[in-house]
Amino acid sequence: MLSFWERRSYLQYDYAVVGGGIVGLSTAAHLLEKEPHARVVVLERGLFPSGASTKNAGFACFGSLTELLSDLNTLGEDRMLALVEERYSGLKRLRERLGDSVIDYQNHGGYELIREPEEAALEQMDYINDLLKPLFPKPVFHPANEKIKEFGFHTPDLKGMVFNPYEGQIDTGKMMKALTRYVTHLGAVILTGSEVSHWEEMADQVVLGVENPVYEEPTLLHARRMVICTNAFSQQLLPEINLKPGRGVVLVTEPIPDLSFQGTFHYDEGYYYFRNFGRQVIFGGGRNLDIEVETSTEFIINERIRSVLEEHLREFILPGKQVEIADWWTGIMAFGDHKEPLFQPHSDKVLVAVRLGGMGVAIGSRLGDRAANWLLSPSLEMA
Repeated sequence: MLSFWERRSYLQYDYAVVGGGIVGLSTAAHLLEKEPHARVVVLERGLFPSGASTKNAGFACFGSLTELLSDLNTLGEDRMLALVEERYSGLKRLRERLGDSVIDYQNHGGYELIREPEEAALEQMDYINDLLKPLFPKPVFHPANEKIKEFGFHTPDLKGMVFNPYEGQIDTGKMMKALTRYVTHLGAVILTGSEVSHWEEMADQVVLGVENPVYEEPTLLHARRMVICTNAFSQQLLPEINLKPGRGVVLVTEPIPDLSFQGTFHYDEGYYYFRNFGRQVIFGGGRNLDIEVETSTEFIINERIRSVLEEHLREFILPGKQVEIADWWTGIMAFGDHKEPLFQPHSDKVLVAVRLGGMGVAIGSRLGDRAANWLLSPSLEMA
């Protein structure tokens, strides 16, 4: 039973954002930057964002050499470049909106470890750099073989290493807390523990049924327009949507006193990734070892992947060092047949902005801006 005050203050909105991760909060931020008096509600089913926004490894990246070659093969030159531009401008948007110190942005650069299966990519480095010239003032990818020994990696496994000076790293937790504070300061209502169970379009509004543990029946919220930003979990609201969830396993070590590297690192076309966090190492990936099983929204750890990650950590990344693992966790991403996000009007009142392809930190701010602009002027972008 809702009170008079609850009905007056909590049920009527101009815009409803379903999903309180990077895209959802960025959408709310841009809505209120553009329309300060708008009534905006963000509905997040978890106590914290439920997918990957608070569970990623904190990479501020836009694609390694081998990843971009894969995107080039899938998308062609123009679409690959557009995707890189969207990722890189999204990172700049995030930094400008929140500030580097607030999100602990550090620019130590990024590296890709090239093993025998990827060795042919080295011959394509100049070609990719030429393609990227319109987007960056200087070449993006550089040989960095001289750093392999300095960083202490198991050299027999490596055929080369590639450096990218434009890549950085953030503190994911600080970033999401700052984005939440920013959106709240602008005037949005953020309701966590609020799962949207169903929704219905009416003539002049959308009615959302939100599960409320206090009452047996869902609480009904009303909004003029809404956007679905639930990424891997979007099929619960739109079963026909074209995406697949992808689970990522991540570990963090205890501090390593003599850690010899800083920066972000990728190998195996980005399926494995690690970085320093101070003197700790955050390491994740291996989804390609068991791709069908990892196409899941369950937050459990695949023991086969756990075993391989631990083996790579001790024998390849930190050979000869005493390493203790402090913690493990999983996050759920969303993928499609290609890496482009899914930005799709469902109707003139409902938009879908999901499927970030494991690049939510990079692309989330730009996708949120696009979603907000559509909600404010839906006739501008209907496809």
